[in-house]
Amino acid sequence: MGAIARWCVRHRLIAVLLWLLAFGGVTAGAAVAGSAYSNDYEVPGTESGRAAQLLEDGFPSLGGDSDTVVWHTANGTVRAADVEQTMTRTLDRIAALPGVASVSGPYGGPGTQRISADGRTAYATVTFDKRAEDIDRSEAQAVVRTAKAADADGLEVELGGSAIGLTESPRGHLAEVVGVVVAAVVLFLAFGSVAASLLPIATALVGVGTAYAGIGLLGHAMTVADFAPMLGMLIGLGVGIDYALFIVTRHRRGLQRGLEVTEAVENAVATTGRAVVFAGATVCIALLGMLILRLSFLNGVAVAASLTVVLTVAASVTLLPALLTYLGPRVLSRRERRRLAEHGPRPELPTGLAARWSALVQRRPKLLGALAVAVIAVLAVPAFSLRLGTSDQGNAPRSSTTRQAYDLLAEGFGPGVNGPLTLVARVDDAGDKLALDNLDDILRATRGVASVTPVTYDGGGDTAYLTVVPDSAPQSQRTSDLVDRLRTEVLPRAESGTSLDVHVGGVTASYDDFAHVIVGKLPLFVGAVIGLGCLLLLTAFRSLGIPLKAAVMNVAAVGAAFGIVVAVFQWGWGSELLGLGRAGPIEPFLPVIMVSVLFGLSMDYQVFLVSRMYEEWLATGDNRRAVRVGLAETSRVINSAAVIMISVFLAFVLSGDRVIAMFGIALASAVALDAFVLRTLLVPALMHLLGAANWWLPGWLERRLPRISIEPPELRAAHERLDSVFVEELRKEEQRDVRDIPG
Repeated sequence: MGAIARWCVRHRLIAVLLWLLAFGGVTAGAAVAGSAYSNDYEVPGTESGRAAQLLEDGFPSLGGDSDTVVWHTANGTVRAADVEQTMTRTLDRIAALPGVASVSGPYGGPGTQRISADGRTAYATVTFDKRAEDIDRSEAQAVVRTAKAADADGLEVELGGSAIGLTESPRGHLAEVVGVVVAAVVLFLAFGSVAASLLPIATALVGVGTAYAGIGLLGHAMTVADFAPMLGMLIGLGVGIDYALFIVTRHRRGLQRGLEVTEAVENAVATTGRAVVFAGATVCIALLGMLILRLSFLNGVAVAASLTVVLTVAASVTLLPALLTYLGPRVLSRRERRRLAEHGPRPELPTGLAARWSALVQRRPKLLGALAVAVIAVLAVPAFSLRLGTSDQGNAPRSSTTRQAYDLLAEGFGPGVNGPLTLVARVDDAGDKLALDNLDDILRATRGVASVTPVTYDGGGDTAYLTVVPDSAPQSQRTSDLVDRLRTEVLPRAESGTSLDVHVGGVTASYDDFAHVIVGKLPLFVGAVIGLGCLLLLTAFRSLGIPLKAAVMNVAAVGAAFGIVVAVFQWGWGSELLGLGRAGPIEPFLPVIMVSVLFGLSMDYQVFLVSRMYEEWLATGDNRRAVRVGLAETSRVINSAAVIMISVFLAFVLSGDRVIAMFGIALASAVALDAFVLRTLLVPALMHLLGAANWWLPGWLERRLPRISIEPPELRAAHERLDSVFVEELRKEEQRDVRDIPG
């Protein structure tokens, strides 16, 4: 790391230009190539996956995305001559638009079933010639504009469907702007220097911006979800600003110790930069742990998020040193520069609130530890009612056209029309065809079924499908129960005595299959991620207690964060108020990504906190002093970093995207609990109670473990020698420091 820092300092202009060239080049490439995101929840080998494949093979014309145009009359019926004339003309215009394959309306022929029983609501099906992820946004917007032109007094026109959802993109970049502004304010309060406050933000923006464009290119090479760029930006801004904050803080301390600017920069990168690389590597390892699940949908998310972390780490240890040399001593506030010139160099010693808090935890470890456990336990209670599923447009904000179309369809035709099930089968002989023809009667008599369409055969009569409309909403537990009932009871009886094998597909079935696969592989994934984390901490701190406590803390933070997510999104506490739509299930991939990201972020704080305690323990052999000094010296930086990360994460609630808002609240809650309750309260309280047992390691294991040094020992020794001189001088001035408190 020292060699990298020296090169960046000596060739600072080249370092800056290389980053600007990379940012500009990747952004230009992404603009030319365009995006190719795909929300493909289908899992090979599942029943819904087989149904989708059979349908695609037998009915290629059904491969395009199907959306709906819904209209509702306040007075009269949709059969009125003026309404019918207006909407027929509108549907004809939509059918002539680019990208639209066909439009099926309610007027005439079999379409009359698309008119509600009270005659006040009707809908038409708009079929595009491509799947939703391949449809150009301008084509979907043209459909919306054409349909909305018919909206008038007494006639409400709304649109729903995946392609239409593309037009309701997140609200620009408001979330990112708010997060960055709040982070800048926190940094200014911490540093007292505008220039120093802008450096971490500038570094993070360059790294995240390059990654954002790179994820767009990545979508052409593998399956990448459409929320992956926003998720990468959310994680990248949080960790990027934090990593730069740690390095700038170390650089400022070097200047206050009397080091020259270039020496302070090299020292900061060689010490804290090593910890940043270590922390970033753990985040990437945790994220790439999702590859264990062998799901293409999550593979893209893992690689995209890891790419963002890699680039933010690289910017922190290369671009930031170059910018620091340009800034010079102005990284210190005017007051600090004036004090340095008048009184000479001196270290920043832990006094004030940090020292008092550390001493309080030492005096009351049982009481404060019990309080922390109670807080975590109460917040984790809602997590026991967690229900995994996938939200739909019924969870969109009330103001969106997709939500209003969803509600109009549910009111006019029943909630199940928003997510019908598709039953698909291969037909081998006359017996199979007879069984299929009789199946609709059996299905109509099944509990939970509202209606059934007749069987449709392909041109060769080899494949058939029929549509089942449940009497409950797609995300309802009753619909999931119906899927299970069809698969385990109804269809096996209908198939008896034939070669027929009917597969249940559709929105709810595919989401349930995806969630089932995730839940089945979750223990392996969590075990692998936590096990790897424990191994890293075991090697770094030569202790069994430290990694075990870290594992328990990670599980506690995830549990409490999920409790908050369940309360807000599943129970609906404040979700409408925040503009996040009504209550619904929790996305099935959220636990996986949450565990990955939180594991990495927690490692940052754990390493930063415990490494200082470990150094003091090695120097004195006094556990109480080691915990007290380590907490006092690191709590301020940990809290500042946590406030920045929480601000960035919470700002993404403003994105207007339910999934991204869910990630934002989950990660902000987890970081807040991790930093303010676990790392600065429960961990030190437990370490005080356990005493020297914190650092116990069997001799046979000590001899076999490799050694990892997060910070070069020669630099730490030099710092300790400087500190001893300065501390002695300060004691002569009768300034009391946390080190003076008796052990």
